[in-house]
Amino acid sequence: MTNVIETKNLVKKFGDFCAVDDLTLNIEEGKITALLGPNGAGKTTTIQMMLDIITPTSGEINIFGLSLHKHREEILAQMNFSSPYVQLPTNLTVMENLKTFARLYGVKNIKQRIEELADYFEIRNLLNKMTASLSTGQLTRVNLTKAFLNDPKLLLLDEATASLDPDIADKTRKVLKRIQKEKKVSILYTSHNMQEIEELCDKVIFINNGKLREEGTPEELIKKFGHKDLNDVFLQIAREDD
Repeated sequence: MTNVIETKNLVKKFGDFCAVDDLTLNIEEGKITALLGPNGAGKTTTIQMMLDIITPTSGEINIFGLSLHKHREEILAQMNFSSPYVQLPTNLTVMENLKTFARLYGVKNIKQRIEELADYFEIRNLLNKMTASLSTGQLTRVNLTKAFLNDPKLLLLDEATASLDPDIADKTRKVLKRIQKEKKVSILYTSHNMQEIEELCDKVIFINNGKLREEGTPEELIKKFGHKDLNDVFLQIAREDD
């Protein structure tokens, strides 16, 4: 199986604090992989390094078989990212925001692409609204729409269904699974919803204190730790590192 992301001995220090500590990961192409860990485990820092927002202290990141350091523009053009914690410009309408990002990504047939995704994520009724007027759940769906504009080969999703009503969250998971299957997109997924991870993800990677702790399919990890679900596995790993 080809790896879409490989990190080797990745380290990120902020002064004396080591947020990511000798982290080596392999993320398989065409799969949905969960990156899990308690708050402060190093998940966000790892994702920010994969997006080249922050620079590693040491180590390597290869994406699509290429060095991120040497092939930044080529790699990032084939990626996208969504997080409910990243704010879109609030003084634009949703359509204006999506058109702006579509132009930045070099999307062709912009209006058609936006309308297609608006139907996927049920935001057509929001397109002419000011972004500042949207609820948190509506913003989450707009962010997901933005993330798919450039038809990415690799998608990094941070708490993708946070703040969504249960029925919309369920629909969103179904959309993600359908798009992943149809487009063969590779997804790296963070969430605190272990039931969601069991439903969506092919593989789970646990990190804590910046280090790799466990990895495997949800079924393998549940069996290994002798628990009934992934949430109990998560809690046990977090307790062991306290």
